[in-house]
Amino acid sequence: MPHIRHAAALAVLAGLLAPAAWAECYVVYGPDQQVVYRSQEPPVDMSRQIHETLPKVAPGGVMVFSLDNFGCELTVNKLPLQATSQAPKKAGKAPRERAISNS
Repeated sequence: MPHIRHAAALAVLAGLLAPAAWAECYVVYGPDQQVVYRSQEPPVDMSRQIHETLPKVAPGGVMVFSLDNFGCELTVNKLPLQATSQAPKKAGKAPRERAISNS
């Protein structure tokens, strides 16, 4: 009997410590209630709070995710390119090119 209790406790603990991105389908609706993103990959960093990350990707948008993937086999991505890019953007101006003359 103690082995069953330990196994159950470990299962609960594993469930609590598992990543939050268990959803099968992520859908983002724009402010006009149109689908702007639908995929099995989250459009934001799910290790952070959604209210911190979603406004940067889809201002005024709402994200819904579900455990099934019904309708998610057709990916939709109408988000701005820089919003979905995984590479961090550097702040500041781009360096200007200077013409160098040999004279």
